[in-house]
Amino acid sequence: MKSRLFSKNTVRAALNSLALFFILLLSGCSPSTAPTYSIENIATIIQDICQKEYNLGVKVKLTGKTLWVYMPKQEIVEKASEKYTDKFEIETNEVAFKNGRIWLKYSIKAIPDTEKTQEYKYTKSISGNMNNAWKVIRRVLFSIEDPQNNEPRFCCVIAADTDNGILLQQTFYYLDMKKVFYGLMSWEEYSHREIQRTTIDYNLIGDEDGRYIDYHDISMEEFLAEQIQQRIKLKFQKPEVDRNADINKEIIKVIAYTVKNYGMKDFISVELNNLAGGGKIILNRAAIWAEPKD
Repeated sequence: MKSRLFSKNTVRAALNSLALFFILLLSGCSPSTAPTYSIENIATIIQDICQKEYNLGVKVKLTGKTLWVYMPKQEIVEKASEKYTDKFEIETNEVAFKNGRIWLKYSIKAIPDTEKTQEYKYTKSISGNMNNAWKVIRRVLFSIEDPQNNEPRFCCVIAADTDNGILLQQTFYYLDMKKVFYGLMSWEEYSHREIQRTTIDYNLIGDEDGRYIDYHDISMEEFLAEQIQQRIKLKFQKPEVDRNADINKEIIKVIAYTVKNYGMKDFISVELNNLAGGGKIILNRAAIWAEPKD
């Protein structure tokens, strides 16, 4: 059984996490002075450093060009009582690459300002442990032998509350992390690109080895589908748009902005299915790439 745990405050948690991560990065060893690590031993190296320097037990797997780091026995959330206001209701938000097409199904409606309460927040311990894991990943990958051939494409860190079946997963494109570290991308933009999701999965209870994790080589299509979905959620939950905005146009902007960021042209068309009365829209690749990138 899997279900969404959070519908709000994801951006704030991500930015807080990134701020701490930035401090830790600056305090770490520079790539020019760090030792060189072998790709064949990368899993053991990351596990050993996490354990020795942070007393952090992790399981590491390199699947294709995707690096997975699994952290069991984590306290991820705690009770909270934070007020927030919704201006849009997101009933459906699905994105997928299918048969060379980008397919979306969504139902998003403007609503009167509605005050709600966020019942959970991330613990300080999970923020610290996630950032320590990121610090080790950065340190090892920035010092890997023959980086042009050995660098991973994606990295995924999973924290698991193996007592209650709660999972926090953060996935990033490795070149994005390098860009933000070298000042070529803002931290706010990075927070939109890093995929963060929290779910409940009772299979995780007692799973200290990550047996139920789907370790696979993440594709660019999979990553971009999740990023488009995340950007749509953030656009209408912050919100970044006026309640009178044209929902279809705003979503087309999200798609165009995202695929251009990664130079994605390996699709034929985009199909938008607006379940809230906006009908169906089909745009070819040229039309998407003709959209202004703002």
